[in-house]
Amino acid sequence: MDDGTFDDAFVGDLDRLLRWRRDVRCFRREPLEPHVLPDILDAAELAPSVGNSQPWRWVEVRSAEARQSVRDSFTRCNADALDGYTGERAQLYSSLKLAGLDDAPVHLAVFCEPGVEQGRGLGRQTVPETLEYSVVTAISTLWLAARARGVGVGWVSILEPEEVSEALAVPPAWKLVAYLCIGYPAHDSETPELERVGWQSRTSAGERFFVR
Repeated sequence: MDDGTFDDAFVGDLDRLLRWRRDVRCFRREPLEPHVLPDILDAAELAPSVGNSQPWRWVEVRSAEARQSVRDSFTRCNADALDGYTGERAQLYSSLKLAGLDDAPVHLAVFCEPGVEQGRGLGRQTVPETLEYSVVTAISTLWLAARARGVGVGWVSILEPEEVSEALAVPPAWKLVAYLCIGYPAHDSETPELERVGWQSRTSAGERFFVR
């Protein structure tokens, strides 16, 4: 019987998985094996949620028309973002591949349903944002489950939420939390890409730990 304990070997593998969970921007175009995405989503459903509300809504984006609408939104937002940089920063930003929208075989939009009845409002009377926090926890769980299966995930944050929601024809109340590109990485590294290219180095954990 599984008693919920884990040995040192497992703990070491978990730490290694956390180091290898990186934002992937370059994907191979080969499709995932048919069982992989359902397996990853099943694992993501194990994520905790406030009041057991499970407010996440997964929308796989398959149609070429919808994907093009998302791509157009990214192009507009990316151009605006580039205008915010000058000199070497602008050149470096231009060199970054900021989206896997063209190559990733799976596009997954993740929404939060704010008015979800499940959970009967438990735990969100004073901090309703806990619903969205729960969705992010599910996304993080999905990311780890994908990485453990050799699958990469990239979070495309340079988008217009309203345009994406309209393109996917989701209920008006749903709120876009993430647009994920999913597929096999073109190359693997445990070092974050932004650190590898010199955009931003990681800082020590001590800089973010406080005692009161």
